[in-house]
Amino acid sequence: MFAANVAFDDVQFETKSNRVKGLAFHPRRPWILASLHSGVIQLWDYRMGTLIDRFDEHDGPVRGVDFHRSQPLFVSGGDDYKIKVWNYKLRRCLFTLLGHLDYIRTVQFHHEYPWIVSASDDQTIRLWNWQSRTCLAVLTGHNHYVMSASFHPKEDLVVSASLDQTVRVWDIGGLRKKSVAPMEDILRIPQMNADLFGGGDTSVKYVLEGHDRGVNWASFHPTLPLIVSGADDRQVKLWRMNDTKAWEVDTLRGHVNNVSCVIFHAKQDIIVSNSEDKSIRVWDMSKRSGVQTFKREHDRFWVLASHPELNVLAAGHDSGMIVFKLERERPAYASYGNCLYYIKDRFLRCFEYSTGRDNPLMSIKRAGPGVNQGPRGLTYNPAENAILVCSDAEGGIYELYNIPKDGTGRGDVQPDALKGSASSAVFVARNRFAVLDRNSSQILIKNLQNEVTKKCSLPGSSADTIFYAGTGMLLCKSEDKMILFDVQQRKSIGEVSAPMVKYVVWSSDMSNVALLSKHAIVLCNKQLQQTCTVHETIRVKSGAWDDNGVFVYTTLNHIKYCLPNGDNGIIKTLDVPLYVTRVFGSILFCLDREGKNLQIPLDSTEYLFKLALLKRQFDQVLGMVRSGQLCGQSIIAYLKDKGFPEVALHFVQDEASRFDLAIECGNIEVALQAAQAIDKKETWHRLGVEALRQGNYQIVEFSYQKTKNFERLSFLYLITGNLEKLSKMLKIAEMRGDVMSCFHNALYLGDVRARVRVLEDAGLLQLAYLTAKTHGLTDEAEKIATELEGNVPEVQEGSKLMLPPQPIVKEENWPLLAVSKGMLDGILAEDPGAYDIDEDEVDAAGAAWGEDLDLPGIAGDGEEDSEDMEEAVVGDEDEDDGWDMEDLELPADIANGDADIAADIGRDQGPYVAPPPGIPAVQKWVQKCSVAGELAAAGDFDNAMKLLNRQLGISHFEPLKQYFLDAANGSHVSLPTVSGIPSFVLGMERNWDAEAPAGRTQRPSILYTLDVLEEQLKKGYKLVTEGKFVEAQKVFTAIIHTIPLLVVETRKEVDDAKELLRISRDYLIALRVELKRKEVKDDPKLVAELAAYFTHCNLQPIHSSLSLRSAMSIFYKMKNYNTAATFCRRLLELNPPAKIAQQARQVLLACEKTPSDAVAVDYDARNPFDICTLTFKPIYRGNKYAECPFTGARFAPECKGQVCPLGDLTRIGDEGTGLVCSASQVR
Repeated sequence: MFAANVAFDDVQFETKSNRVKGLAFHPRRPWILASLHSGVIQLWDYRMGTLIDRFDEHDGPVRGVDFHRSQPLFVSGGDDYKIKVWNYKLRRCLFTLLGHLDYIRTVQFHHEYPWIVSASDDQTIRLWNWQSRTCLAVLTGHNHYVMSASFHPKEDLVVSASLDQTVRVWDIGGLRKKSVAPMEDILRIPQMNADLFGGGDTSVKYVLEGHDRGVNWASFHPTLPLIVSGADDRQVKLWRMNDTKAWEVDTLRGHVNNVSCVIFHAKQDIIVSNSEDKSIRVWDMSKRSGVQTFKREHDRFWVLASHPELNVLAAGHDSGMIVFKLERERPAYASYGNCLYYIKDRFLRCFEYSTGRDNPLMSIKRAGPGVNQGPRGLTYNPAENAILVCSDAEGGIYELYNIPKDGTGRGDVQPDALKGSASSAVFVARNRFAVLDRNSSQILIKNLQNEVTKKCSLPGSSADTIFYAGTGMLLCKSEDKMILFDVQQRKSIGEVSAPMVKYVVWSSDMSNVALLSKHAIVLCNKQLQQTCTVHETIRVKSGAWDDNGVFVYTTLNHIKYCLPNGDNGIIKTLDVPLYVTRVFGSILFCLDREGKNLQIPLDSTEYLFKLALLKRQFDQVLGMVRSGQLCGQSIIAYLKDKGFPEVALHFVQDEASRFDLAIECGNIEVALQAAQAIDKKETWHRLGVEALRQGNYQIVEFSYQKTKNFERLSFLYLITGNLEKLSKMLKIAEMRGDVMSCFHNALYLGDVRARVRVLEDAGLLQLAYLTAKTHGLTDEAEKIATELEGNVPEVQEGSKLMLPPQPIVKEENWPLLAVSKGMLDGILAEDPGAYDIDEDEVDAAGAAWGEDLDLPGIAGDGEEDSEDMEEAVVGDEDEDDGWDMEDLELPADIANGDADIAADIGRDQGPYVAPPPGIPAVQKWVQKCSVAGELAAAGDFDNAMKLLNRQLGISHFEPLKQYFLDAANGSHVSLPTVSGIPSFVLGMERNWDAEAPAGRTQRPSILYTLDVLEEQLKKGYKLVTEGKFVEAQKVFTAIIHTIPLLVVETRKEVDDAKELLRISRDYLIALRVELKRKEVKDDPKLVAELAAYFTHCNLQPIHSSLSLRSAMSIFYKMKNYNTAATFCRRLLELNPPAKIAQQARQVLLACEKTPSDAVAVDYDARNPFDICTLTFKPIYRGNKYAECPFTGARFAPECKGQVCPLGDLTRIGDEGTGLVCSASQVR
């Protein structure tokens, strides 16, 4: 007999596509080929769940596909009679083999020789040499379609299955002997016709008869002389063969339709078959019985594939394929102190981390026969030297073993175990362990004699697993949360939202815990208060805490880390999955799927660097910077994001990166050095913009000179009042022949004569006359008037003189504010090699820029200023007692309180540039927020959307775009400043308190509140009462869109929000039904049905009354008096006004005289139902339905996958953990 229909332990990957007819695993990479009935071949990475490539040159269905074992090739065969050989690296078909005269069913590469075997509906099997692209042999003998053919994995045999009800084994040894001599191929070409109908190279070795219908598949065992076959007689047959004969061993019965494919498992003694009865069945080879069944509702299975090395299988069905495992591969283990206890090959073993010794302690009995019966979990009790082993056998059992004290490493001891039924069991004290009994929904506390000492009710009705959480404490896993339960007090202490947790990992001091789900990690403290959440796109496998409080974990293909603040990264890439057991310093101890202990060296520099930054241990940061152990763009990006770009400057070697970082942190000196090394125009331009922002006139001037930006140079000299260099710019413009530049420079200088001359040279005599006349140059004006010959323009009265403004600051850099240095700045300043440019060099360079414009034809003559400055400095040094600090009489407040500050300022060579701003409030909010509405208000839209997708199943965020933007804008305020300076944008915090401690971060202010939504609800009620259904629909849809971003404080408000969601959902359903009724007014029957459905919507009494009156009128007019009478009675139960009640009684009296219905409608008032707002049909109680994960609205099953019309946010049938709108729900 078969076990109950269950899901396999681990569905790795699933696709949705056309019918899959062929499958093939890559022997080394996590790839699988799927050939479709539509003619497309898909190449998938089943580990990452991504489509790598698609190939679609076949004309018609592709039924067979196979990878080559060593070359980047695969072969395919289809209904177009063609065999195609492809190179997946080149992404194209290399060549096509022609010869078959009908559909090709299967193709396969030989494991050693350059051969391909193909089976076809032309009743033949062909062997091909894909290197010479010739047909080697045609195997004839079947008299019906050949459904499959495959090579033996080691011997020179081919097995084929045909609809002629036979399985044939072919000997191709002669063909192999011929292929040893390469020249034989050439000599054999003229004899091809002789071999067409079966030559001497191949022969039939066995014909296996026993099936009553056509055989669809036959496979060799990978190591034993066995064959398995499946046929249309619904049977699976096992055959054995030797050198002389083959015979039937047994028949496996259980399928109820045609068996389409059957194979041996590569690693276990089991047979796997699938069928058109929509099931996959697993058979025990030794007992010849079924042990597991997996069924789909609507899809027939067509093909199976087994990975040659791994415990992975794939099955193709009508709507795609699944990749799955039959048995858990994670070893059961528990780590304590210096030892790792784990189970391998039915032995309990102990591995010592310090010495590397690995000893067997005792043998463990296997829980039972069949798949997935091995140990699932292991818990160790150090006080009593005992272990608890849990498995899924018999519906879930536990076994309590006492480890022998005299175990000397032989492992031949097999102590008796105390057993019991439970879904999980863990130790909770020195001599007590807890057992979860799901049948009674209780936690049983037992002693080491397996006797019940206490019973506790489960903290959550849906709790299905318990984990250790310290002495007397348990973690109880429910569907969407983890509950911290005190066994002694029998009460819940805390809970956190963490759906479908699979494993729990505590730190060594029990201060932190990691909750591992399939695609997420939630880190909490010992009170189960969430500190951060990390989401992964591929499966999380295991994890362990290191001594620094960093969580190191593994996914399917990476070793990663997670810091306490949620920052994470990749440490190492893995070829195969590993299970972390312990992290000691830079060594990671782990188990592989074979149960081998491995030690992997870790480069922990990156996460220790980030951890030091997080803890503000800047001495360690500086040590790592100086040692040069860090590199890479990811570290640079991390430092920029965290507000430490100046740190990156100390170890970044790339000049472009150094320049970008220097510009970002405002370090103009380092930016100058990098710009000189790069020497590109755009780099000098960016440096000039930043220097101008800081008011560093010298570097701005130098940058404009390097880019030869004459217009900007002229304007710079204008605003700094450097008239001398402005005059030089006028000369340069004249030499360049640039008329506009000449005019601008003359205008900036206020040199009217020069402007008149420029206008004259340009031929603009009238403008030259006006300029001269306006500015009082009478002689020049008369001269120009003569040239104009009477065409002299009139000068308007009140003309203004165009003279340049007077600069406030002349030829000096802007003054900078002197501030105290931060801790990190002080440490970095102690590094003598931190900057390669000192202030003396900058001053010297600045003087050089003042002297020489670095432009052709103009000599520098600005040395006087530099000499004057030097004389001034020397003069100051020669003054008597000018710097005699001992004779100064300082005020008492300076001498006592501010002396240190004064000394710091005195020691600086110049004013200190203000450091970059600290961590913005938004970033602090993101670290603190745990609700989607708060994340949206903080501007972290990405994490908010991920949270809403996980909690509410929202996948279409376009309708929420404006709500997100409004939430983010609503948490900020813009404060205007003086003219020309941007406004200050500040974050507004919720429940802000002026007396709160400094540095304490609150949560962002929230735009959407319950009060606002309640006002919207009242507005919606009013619109419904007035019959404005379209406007009302918009109001209730807006409420639905707002609720995901709602944030409340108390549990009562959470319940109010959920009630508001329910009301909005019910009204939207009702409004859609009523609007649909108005659309189909030409169909009286449908109008009546929709009116009847409308009365069953959960509405306010006034609205229910209106809907009943409408339905009563419609059914009365169409002479459905019996149904109209039910509406009258329901209306009277609502106690309507007297006038309406009188009308209802009159209609009821008339209906009771002729209690019949003239028109049959799809409406049963006595059977409760929900309304599908896509099909507008009732879903009666007990029928199947699909549900919206957000609103909970129910739809017909065929609507699954469509967008829910109540808000257009989710897909019907998706999953969600539920609405979370308060921090109290995640504590």
